[in-house]
Amino acid sequence: MNLDEQMFWEKWEPLLPLYETLKQRLVETYPDMKIKVSKTQISFYNRHMFAMVSPPARRRKDWPKSFIMVSFGLPYQVDSPRIAMSVEAYPNRWTHHVSVESANDMDEALLGWIDEAYSFSQSKR
Repeated sequence: MNLDEQMFWEKWEPLLPLYETLKQRLVETYPDMKIKVSKTQISFYNRHMFAMVSPPARRRKDWPKSFIMVSFGLPYQVDSPRIAMSVEAYPNRWTHHVSVESANDMDEALLGWIDEAYSFSQSKR
């Protein structure tokens, strides 16, 4: 983990192991991906951004107290109780947000959606 990533999680240090688990799974699956740290999120790129992770800086009352928000983009809206929120940012480009409270939440469903997002991002012009 680089210094930018460490500094990003400074305020949310207890969530760092969740981020490290997610990052490790993504690095193993997509060794060519790039990581960009910004003020509000850490983004994962191939040709374009395909997934993001952010801390619970803003949260709704019905969301868990401690979690990381994993977001990804797909050409359709996923209908699942796992999706905390989804937004059609552009026509046929949906951004989905999933709250992750434990490593167990990084299951086949979430990683499958991220894999779809990776392929979708790779195919964009």
